[in-house]
This record gives sequence, C-alpha cells and structure tokens, in this order.
Amino acid sequence: MAIKNSGNKNQSSSNGNSNGKEVSKESLLKKFFEDQLKDIYYAEQQMFKALDEMKAACTTEELEDAFDHHKKQTERHIKRLEKVFEMIGTEAQGKKCEAMDGLIRETKTIINETQAHSMTRDAALIIAAQKAEHYEIATYGGLVQLAITMGKHRAADLLDKTLREEEDTDKLLTEIAESKINFEAEEEEGNSEAKWRSAGKTYEMTEMSMQEQ
Repeated sequence: MAIKNSGNKNQSSSNGNSNGKEVSKESLLKKFFEDQLKDIYYAEQQMFKALDEMKAACTTEELEDAFDHHKKQTERHIKRLEKVFEMIGTEAQGKKCEAMDGLIRETKTIINETQAHSMTRDAALIIAAQKAEHYEIATYGGLVQLAITMGKHRAADLLDKTLREEEDTDKLLTEIAESKINFEAEEEEGNSEAKWRSAGKTYEMTEMSMQEQ
C-alpha cells in the first residue's frame, strides 16, 4: 500500500507539473501576443507620422492620394488595435519597433538622395512604402493566427480586417508603379543620358571651332 500510495503521489505531482507547464506555455504565448500588439501599435503610430513627409515628397497626384488614403487607414488601424488591447484586458501602449524605425530612416534617406519632382523619387517612395507594408502584413498575419489559437476570435476578426486593408494598399501601390511611374522614371533616366550626351557633343564642337580659329 505504501508503494502504491507513493506511486499515486508521484503521478499526482507529475500531473500538477504538467498542468503547470500548460499554464506557463499559455501565459508565455499571451505575453508574446501582447508584445507583438505593442510592437505594431508603435509601428502604426510612427507610420502615421511619416506618411505626411512621404506625401509632401511625391511628384504625382496619384501617389499623393494613395498616401493620403493610407494615412486615414492607418488611423483606423490604430483604433482597432486599441479595441484589441481592451478585449484582452491590457493597456494600449507601444513598444519601440526597431524594424519600423529602420524602414522610416531608410525612407528619409531615399527622399534626400532622389531628385525632387522626379518620377524616380516616386518609384523609390513606392518601394519604401511597400517595405513597410510587408512588415505590417507579416505582423498582422501572425497576430491573427495567434488570436485564433488562443480562442480570441473577436480580436482575430479585427486584426484580419486590418490585414486585408494592408494587402489592398500593397496591391494599389504596385498598380500605380506598374501602370505609370516606373515607365516614366525609366524615360527620365534616358532623357538625362541623352541630355548629357548632347551637352558633351556641344562642348566638343565648340572646342573644335575655337581650335580652328
């Protein structure tokens, strides 16, 4: 009997540890979910600010409108995230996102290194915006699946709405680039090269004329 009782105690202790591990895993997943929410909350807020500078740097009205529309969307995304925080009983706050900060720094560099009022700048701005979109798409996609795993289906639905809007914005930027901007940027480069060659010829002819005199 003593051995049997000892076995039961061990079994009970084992079950208790097992349950403890399950609770621990659940808590760790919830913590990770909250951390990722804070990460994207910060990222969305930074993107909201950056879109004004990106819009101001645009050459075409079409891209300006796209950035303006995306800024309004971003505002909705921030409010949705605040609802998700409320649903899980956590205060809405951001956590510094090194990835988004880096992408925004890169965008500022692109603006400084491209010619103002050029289609090349617009093409570069689209790529910069899509890099940020892809980060957000990856984050929201992961958050949706985590929310489903934890049984937080209402939160998953809200996050999925944002995910779909981010994907739509990415497609819109691709369409703008492929329908007009990339082609005109290529022509811009060709025109610049032609002007350089023309200027070179003019200089050579002037120099020859002076030598003849």
